[in-house]
Amino acid sequence: MATKKPAKKAAPKKAAKKAAPKKAVAKKAAPKKAAKKAAPKKAAKKRTPNPSFMKPMNVGEALHAVVGSKPLPRTEVTKKLWEYIKKNKLQDPKEKRNINADANLQKVFGGKKQVSMFEMTKLVNKHLS
Repeated sequence: MATKKPAKKAAPKKAAKKAAPKKAVAKKAAPKKAAKKAAPKKAAKKRTPNPSFMKPMNVGEALHAVVGSKPLPRTEVTKKLWEYIKKNKLQDPKEKRNINADANLQKVFGGKKQVSMFEMTKLVNKHLS
């Protein structure tokens, strides 16, 4: 039987030569141009919200305890819902995306004790008409 020869180790690669620094080339002076006057700034247009978001919606029975019984736009319902969550400290301290429901919110969330904030909007929309 023939004995195996040990594999040859690859020779270390030679370090790449550093490129010699290039000599600075004198740039030609560009002819001076007449200074332009700055255009007057336009007043920033305030974005107008989509009218469908601003349309007052009827609030379902389950949401009355949280946001009130008056018709409100979706944006206001969401704001009031978050005010309620923050005031009652219902946001999960470890996983901030989750909302721990109290008795009022369990009615809105269909009996679930915990929902994610993304799921919350879907569940709240069922109570708006």
